[in-house]
Amino acid sequence: MIQTSGVIICLGYIFGLLFTAVPWGGVWILVLGIVGAILFRRRTTSPQLAQKPENVGSKNKAVPNIWQTTPHPRIWLAASLVGLLATLYLQWRVPQPGAKDISQFVPPGNSSNQEQLVIVRGEVASNPRLTRSQRGQFWLEATQLDEVKNEKGSAGVPKGVTGKLYVTVPILQATGLYPSQQIAVTGILYKPKAASNPGGFDFQKFLKQEGTFAGLIGRQINVLDQERKWGWWQIRERIVRSQVRWLGVPEGPLVSAMVLGSKAVDLPYDIRDLFVQAGLAHALAASGFQTSLILSVILQLTRRAKKATQFTLGFLALIIFLSLTGFQPAVLRAVIMGFAALVGLLLKRKVKQFGSLLLAATLLLVFNPLWIWDLGFQLSFLATLGLVVTVPPLVNRLAWLPPAIAALIAVPLAATVWTLPVQLFVFGVVPSYSLLLNVLSTPLISIISIGGIISAIAALIWTEAGSFLAEVLHYPTDWLIKLVDFFSKLPGNSVAVGSISSWQLLVIYLLIILVWLVPWWQRRWWFANVIVIGLVFIPLWHSTNTLFRITVLESGTEPIVIVQDRGTVTVINSGDEGTGRFTILPFLQQQGVNQINWAIATDFQGNESNAWLELLQRLPIKNFYEYSPKPENSIATQAIQQELQKYQGSYQALAVGQPVKTGSIVAKLINDQLPILQLQILDQNWLLVGNVKSKEVQQLVKSGSLPRPQVLWCAPQSLKDLVIALQPKVAIASSASFDPKALSELNKSQTKLFFTGRDGAIQWTPNGQFEAFIEATENKSSML
Repeated sequence: MIQTSGVIICLGYIFGLLFTAVPWGGVWILVLGIVGAILFRRRTTSPQLAQKPENVGSKNKAVPNIWQTTPHPRIWLAASLVGLLATLYLQWRVPQPGAKDISQFVPPGNSSNQEQLVIVRGEVASNPRLTRSQRGQFWLEATQLDEVKNEKGSAGVPKGVTGKLYVTVPILQATGLYPSQQIAVTGILYKPKAASNPGGFDFQKFLKQEGTFAGLIGRQINVLDQERKWGWWQIRERIVRSQVRWLGVPEGPLVSAMVLGSKAVDLPYDIRDLFVQAGLAHALAASGFQTSLILSVILQLTRRAKKATQFTLGFLALIIFLSLTGFQPAVLRAVIMGFAALVGLLLKRKVKQFGSLLLAATLLLVFNPLWIWDLGFQLSFLATLGLVVTVPPLVNRLAWLPPAIAALIAVPLAATVWTLPVQLFVFGVVPSYSLLLNVLSTPLISIISIGGIISAIAALIWTEAGSFLAEVLHYPTDWLIKLVDFFSKLPGNSVAVGSISSWQLLVIYLLIILVWLVPWWQRRWWFANVIVIGLVFIPLWHSTNTLFRITVLESGTEPIVIVQDRGTVTVINSGDEGTGRFTILPFLQQQGVNQINWAIATDFQGNESNAWLELLQRLPIKNFYEYSPKPENSIATQAIQQELQKYQGSYQALAVGQPVKTGSIVAKLINDQLPILQLQILDQNWLLVGNVKSKEVQQLVKSGSLPRPQVLWCAPQSLKDLVIALQPKVAIASSASFDPKALSELNKSQTKLFFTGRDGAIQWTPNGQFEAFIEATENKSSML
């Protein structure tokens, strides 16, 4: 086995990496090691005690076995020291931009330099992919940077640079690019932004994990090298083209993704989102299932061959599979465990799965300790751990069922038990029908995966043969898509319970481990389930029924205000297309919101938005109020009304001067020409003012149309005039920067200024001050 001492050492290293998220994590892991050594300090004397004649044949004869498997105190001390070193090692391995990294040459984010064109030369490092905004995306290893001096495109003195860039270009510009190709991209450099809203995507963190610190919005690509160098991407491309050729889209890319992983295949986003929402994201990730399948086929075909031959062929098959999938962390973990199984076969020794899993995780985290925070790695490790330690007892409990059905239920249930806490911590959403869908879809997934692997092998020999075999999978793949689509459209297909805190996550996993290891808890597993449910839902219930909070989200040019009023939720405005999916929905899911009680659309941007439709497809809206010059003729309004009917929601056109009471708030549109919305929130008067000019502001103030508010939201161009005229206590503008001279004048006033483009979302509670999300996040990070 990995001996017990080896298990403790490996766990010490892994926990040391995890403890980097805790203040003084290295010290805490050292303290835990010392406590472990003290608790097991009697191990050195217990064996001698057990061997005394008076103890032979006594009731304590089982004691020696227990103590003999208990690690020596020095093992605990060694593990704690390894954990301490792990915390230092991770900090040392955190990527930092070098002196010549291209991110060092990004112009400052002021208005005069934001449109500075540059030409970046380098080598393409990945196959282009399609983004949600329908642009091509790829990674570029930068080698040279030129600044464009004029519109004709003449450049300054080139600079030698290093580093990797996240590049997006028009889709036609990216067509035909391939890895190792030398190109020059003309575009605009920028530094990625951190998450601006609670629950939002942290683009800066994502790129940093990839060792990247800048992006490039490309406009044009010039190919400098037409030579096609050999690479694994060519084999991958041959397989995907062969499978898509006769299967078509989306069936073809789906089959390829289930064989090679979605990261290696440009799978359509609607299919990807469908599987993720239904709780079948693991079906799109190449990992343990495919690895086990490949090894099983190889060993079955070579069952009469020598062990050395089986080992060699299995080893080569795993290496080829790993190369095709692009060395993803989850696949690396599965392949290392596959290697361990092959070594056990060669040496004719049974390999303990738990030990090989722990060894695989440790080796990978030594290679790249930053993978400890990679969500794919975490979920893959936990799911495999569940299969190793939880499936056998579950199958035993389901012994009254036929073995095949018992295994069919036990496998997804075990994986869910170990991965759901992390999903709640990150997303705060539970796919309601995930377990049932996993049970029903497992036969289809197995058929498609096996057929896809056979088709891929055939495609390497003869592309037409691969296409023919892939076409056979049309009906299973089509049935799988329809099955997932059916479950995703069922009422309550996903339930937002809110993101759990770190302490809740730790307690839940502690209970899972106790049920796994301690007989007393194994007999009372139902009691552990009750505690877990209480840990998740009691804090959510308390927060929902006591919290009153207003959040102004960072969303560009339109004010998006979300009011959480002791169990009811009001959403004012929805922003541009995409804002609903990437800004509003993540925030509501993090807060455990499953229904919008009131929605108010004021058309601040003067155009129809599809964000309400995005929200309605995921959340019911009970009462919808819309102000638009001609709402009855609006195509978007008609679509909204149709969606509202599904949830028995009401629609009402909003008239000027009409008060709308939403819980503790009274909203009223006070102007029919300029978008101005007044909110009476408890004892405060809020005013949301759209894009108005200076003369219009003066006219409104003279006519008395603008009541003096405590809180003002406005466009940045009218901020100065409105603050001087209305003198609010707090002013919020949708901008990342502001004219320094005007800002200096405004700072002399009593008004506290916030800029959502700079400060992120702004939150307020009756008992607290206004808080900027980015500042609060930075303060929390500095404490850690």
